[in-house]
Amino acid sequence: MEKIGIVGAGFSGSVIARELAERGYQVDIFDTRPHVAGNCHTDRDAKSGVMLHVYGPHIFHTSNERVWDYVRRFDRFMPFINRVKAHARGKVFSLPINLMTINQLFGKQFSPEQARSFLAEQADQRIVEPRSFEEQALRFVGREIYETFFRGYTRKQWGMEPSDLPASILKRLPVRFNYDDNYYASKFQGIPEHGYSYIVERILDHANIELHLSTSFTRAQAKDYAHVFYSGPIDAWFGFSEGRLGYRTLDFEVLRGDGDYQGNPVINYCDENVPWTRVAEHKHFTPWEEHEKTVLYREHSRLCGEADTPYYPIRLVNDKARLERYVTMAITEPHVTFVGRLGTYRYLDMHITIGEALEAAERFVNARELDEAVPAFCVDPLA
Repeated sequence: MEKIGIVGAGFSGSVIARELAERGYQVDIFDTRPHVAGNCHTDRDAKSGVMLHVYGPHIFHTSNERVWDYVRRFDRFMPFINRVKAHARGKVFSLPINLMTINQLFGKQFSPEQARSFLAEQADQRIVEPRSFEEQALRFVGREIYETFFRGYTRKQWGMEPSDLPASILKRLPVRFNYDDNYYASKFQGIPEHGYSYIVERILDHANIELHLSTSFTRAQAKDYAHVFYSGPIDAWFGFSEGRLGYRTLDFEVLRGDGDYQGNPVINYCDENVPWTRVAEHKHFTPWEEHEKTVLYREHSRLCGEADTPYYPIRLVNDKARLERYVTMAITEPHVTFVGRLGTYRYLDMHITIGEALEAAERFVNARELDEAVPAFCVDPLA
């Protein structure tokens, strides 16, 4: 049977590896890191016993039953509702923006319809077609909410003015006219009992899969495989010949102590004079466990350097033009499929990554059976 090379042992590469291994393919999977699961990697803190989300919080949520059933093959998912709070102007508010947030901020007792009408009055109706993050916020929630929750946080997170960011970023943030503070509207939500790395380790536990950690994979090695699935940075595959795509990265200030520091998994810090964007207290990601000690991560966002871990694709005008050139090159690259967050230069949640990996594996098998070319992308990165 043909031998397949997979670059990256995160969810994208691991799910594809398992799907192909179960169909009889021999799979080599490579990752430069000494662990699996990529940025979803979890690990027990030696001093406190707390399960750490090593690269920042990851809450699994999806409305895709196929994906939900898939991940539960490999671990039990414990009930968990993500309830984020926001620290702003010396007070703590409920997120996402909901009826409680509106009443807290404006000192009111609005009904849902009253709040809807009030926000309509706050909105800048002169902005007909918002072109930037700032215009999107002013058009739909008004200046007070924008300056309290979004302006400072956005400048810290993205390192630029909200007026320079596309409106599409804010479209992902809901406003609710009820007291629902569940951060996600997905049908299913939870956290794996034993962590995400445990899931990926079990996904890769197959006789047809050989895992190579702390191991690089070069473009020249692709000739040794019938096909390669690449989930690393697309610009790196081509030696950054068109320049580097822009990312934001995160630095974590790790603090340890006793007891309970903030009483919640995640609190955003919206004021610009606070240097961190949010604080995650990891013991609260496993409320079914009890820990006397605690571990906090303060997140600091900055531009990603060459040696840094990329987190968020910036995707501004220059990046999109550069990406288009890389996509053109990728389409003509023989026997390589680019997958995942880095391979397609898109911000993807875990459930989307897994769903696309399942589809990529299916497309590969179908193409092989029909003796057709395997597409370079499962999803158009430019869409």
